[in-house]
Amino acid sequence: MTETSSTDGQAMPAAFIGHGNPMNALEDNRYTAAWRAFGATVPRPRAILVISAHWYVNATAVTAMPRPRTIHDFYGFPRELFEVDYPAPGLPELADEISEIVRPTWVGADLDSWGIDHGTWSVLVHAFPDASIPVVQLSINADKGFDYHLQLGARLAPLRERGVLILGSGNVVHNLGGMNWRLVDEGFDWAQRFDGAAKERMLTDPTGFASLDAHPDFPSAVPTPDHFLPALYLAGLAGATGAGDPEVLIDGYAYGSLSMTAYSLGLGRRIGDERAEDGGGSPTTAPAAPAAESNI
Repeated sequence: MTETSSTDGQAMPAAFIGHGNPMNALEDNRYTAAWRAFGATVPRPRAILVISAHWYVNATAVTAMPRPRTIHDFYGFPRELFEVDYPAPGLPELADEISEIVRPTWVGADLDSWGIDHGTWSVLVHAFPDASIPVVQLSINADKGFDYHLQLGARLAPLRERGVLILGSGNVVHNLGGMNWRLVDEGFDWAQRFDGAAKERMLTDPTGFASLDAHPDFPSAVPTPDHFLPALYLAGLAGATGAGDPEVLIDGYAYGSLSMTAYSLGLGRRIGDERAEDGGGSPTTAPAAPAAESNI
């Protein structure tokens, strides 16, 4: 490959991040502290490949432009959030590598339609704030079932040996219609039940993560699959031969119906319990509630 990472022959870690409210991009709380600690702990990646809930289309594609734009794919939030820019370079040649690795699955090269959406940059502004590492996004194919995404995640495993950090970004529990903005740091009973079942599955039988649609709380926890599917990519990676066991990076709830649980693979330690040294704890006050369709 054209560039090597600092992994010294070891597989690059991977992760799934529960990204929650886009305002986390501007917040200093225990979740953003965990994302920062994760970025500071992993070896410097050759590139970051992100599977974001917010690129949910009817095809499997990767961004292949040299300078991806920062996308503000939401509305109803403060002006400061729209001013966030994450000017990371792309890595067009990674599109060819991915296409080769996952054959016979077809993967298109997106040269100009997408970029870096908020499911990606709201996390990376904390994990890798200097925006110097190339970022590539892989779309979520809305036409495919859970097994497709699990298997595609497993096929991406060789990229970890090539210095690529693979990062899923979504929320295992994501029900916008059920949100209660007063429950800043709490989860409804059904949200906790489903998140607990998902946690047990991810930690003990990651390839079984795709069968969580049989859980009785699945319809409430996952009314649409877009935010759940990125976790299947980490589960697929974890199920690959010799990948090791996932670990909880941080967990918690927001607004009753969002799970903030994040998982790491190959990191070797839980880093999410530390609070920010300057006093950041759980998410603080809720912002003025945007419309449910504002794409958080």
